[in-house]
Amino acid sequence: MLYILLSDEEHAAVSRAAERERLATAAWAALTLLAAATGRPRAENSELREVLQAVMQVRGQAHRIGVNLNQAVAALNSGEVSWTIQWYARAAAQTIRKLDDLADELRRRLP
Repeated sequence: MLYILLSDEEHAAVSRAAERERLATAAWAALTLLAAATGRPRAENSELREVLQAVMQVRGQAHRIGVNLNQAVAALNSGEVSWTIQWYARAAAQTIRKLDDLADELRRRLP
């Protein structure tokens, strides 16, 4: 375990740097210290983190659409006709297109 004492001003500067990269302060500090200790440049993954955040958002949307579509199909099977099935099918198709676009973006950005 490592403890580092910083002044309030130093801590604020480190915290701001971590926020810019959307990392916890301790995670940012650990990555930066390890890069300095090994003599290797720190990997800059802020763009990939943004893409990951978008993927996670679309994943949540896809899950909610799937749950709702399953409920609509169950209602159909019970004899009820629901207008929502077409809406959920369109939403599912749009979400899949977003996932495809995000996968292409990740493919372009990865080394």
